[in-house]
Amino acid sequence: MKTLALFAALFIGLTAYAQDPVKTSPQYYKVLLENDRVRMFEYRLKPGEKEPMHSHSAGVIYWLSGAKLQITFPGGKSEERKVVTGSAVSRDPVTHAVENIGDTEAYAIAVDLK
Repeated sequence: MKTLALFAALFIGLTAYAQDPVKTSPQYYKVLLENDRVRMFEYRLKPGEKEPMHSHSAGVIYWLSGAKLQITFPGGKSEERKVVTGSAVSRDPVTHAVENIGDTEAYAIAVDLK
């Protein structure tokens, strides 16, 4: 049982690393700071743009401009979210794809915890 748990943990870790948003979508992410504890980045997604499935660790997001987003999760479940300019949110670890379905650019500063 311990071997299975270890394998699952390693697989999840490798999967998350393989789906690093800075690597899968460098056009939307600019790393501002990275060290052994955090990675801070600027995020921009223009109307009509869609980024592929990727993963984030737990972290926080501060929205510099509001937008309307379509969030799609593994397995196909999706939901619309409106983000509000000036709002700050805490985020649990997540794997998702994001599409900007509104008419304003999604612009945020985010910090992923390591």
